[in-house]
Amino acid sequence: MSEARSGVDTPFPFYGDASRAPRPRRGPLAGIRVADFCWMGVGSCATRLLADFGAEVIKIEDRTRIDMPRRLPFYKGEVRSYGDEMTDPDPDKGGLFNNYSRNKLGVTINLRTDEGRRLAERLISASSVVTENFAPGVMERWGFTYDRLRELVPSVIYARMSGFGHSGPYEHYRSYGPVVQAASGLSYMAGLAGREPSGWGFSYMDNMAAYYNSAALLAAIWNRSRTGVGTEIDVAAVEVGVSLLGPVFLDVTVNGHSTHRPDYPTGNRIEHPAAAPHGVYPSAGADRWIALAVFDDDEWERLVTVMGSPTWAAEDRFARMAGRVAHQDDLDRGISAWTSQLDGHEAMRVLQAAGLRAAAVQNSRDLCEVDPVIRHRGTFFEMDHPVIGAALFEGFPALMGSAGPDHWRSAPLLGEDNEYVLGTILGMERDEIDQLSARGVI
Repeated sequence: MSEARSGVDTPFPFYGDASRAPRPRRGPLAGIRVADFCWMGVGSCATRLLADFGAEVIKIEDRTRIDMPRRLPFYKGEVRSYGDEMTDPDPDKGGLFNNYSRNKLGVTINLRTDEGRRLAERLISASSVVTENFAPGVMERWGFTYDRLRELVPSVIYARMSGFGHSGPYEHYRSYGPVVQAASGLSYMAGLAGREPSGWGFSYMDNMAAYYNSAALLAAIWNRSRTGVGTEIDVAAVEVGVSLLGPVFLDVTVNGHSTHRPDYPTGNRIEHPAAAPHGVYPSAGADRWIALAVFDDDEWERLVTVMGSPTWAAEDRFARMAGRVAHQDDLDRGISAWTSQLDGHEAMRVLQAAGLRAAAVQNSRDLCEVDPVIRHRGTFFEMDHPVIGAALFEGFPALMGSAGPDHWRSAPLLGEDNEYVLGTILGMERDEIDQLSARGVI
């Protein structure tokens, strides 16, 4: 860690930039310190919420095994395919890591060494919440069981995240987002009839499981503030996936419908209530689309007028909802022929002006540069970073006035807060810290 530049006024001289030095946190979780062993998306996203609202989250990393989001795109100013891992990455440039880890402190500890594990126990002892999302068994091999943590901190909250939980027949299974989606049944629901299941993207279940873990953490912190009693939290992402299947379960158990039929899954179409047209249709440009939903005959007549009353739309089979539902393939071809000639956002405005439900399918550029609601609400906000410079980050999706997020710093550089955490929080001497660094412990 470099010494402070001459003339910089900072209470922590090992920060060269005073703006990077920790300050008292603000927010409803101020005073909560988290020893954060999380990596990848599901854990880091969960603890980001705590950090946003004032908790002192100390992210524990290992220089010998760099966190995957530090090695994956996206990198500012570089165009790569998602999942195209860098062979020699700059660990401080990773866009996913920087998005997940804002407002956190960062330390490096080699937990494969006895010294590293003892150092981690000292940090746990100075914290009141511990989080992790390793494969089941990793924390146990290091000796960090719930019983051991309670010896260090009697009222500790120990939040654990994994694909299948830490008990049961699959407790030792490893998983990633697509595996959890498949095991929970979500993948079977997503896609087009007659095609293989498509799933909902790589990180969808990571984020959903993270939000459930955040909710459990907040409940546990609130309960401890009332009772003084901590708890162990065990979030299984597969259960989170199952919790999203409610309508399907009801359709099978109440209505007697089966998903084992040739027209399932329904893709962009809807069964209850009947609606046609209902789907996503091509608009002008490469891979550009517009969503449209019509729920009654009056709306259909308005759509026909907006389209300029084409001859095909006057056919009797399209006059009533039942006919349109029965002939959705032909209906969709007619709609697509019209929408494909129009810019998606312009078509959206024309359709909405006629009182119809329509929206352009927006990509990331649209969200950052076009959408007026996202801009008005400040969904994306800018933070400066010492390596990548100013960049946009996704914010908390709610407006909360004075109780809102406390964005005090962009994500930590690798090991940036070693001296502050070890020296100021744990009270270690500078020589001891230097020796740990020389031995590869930090």
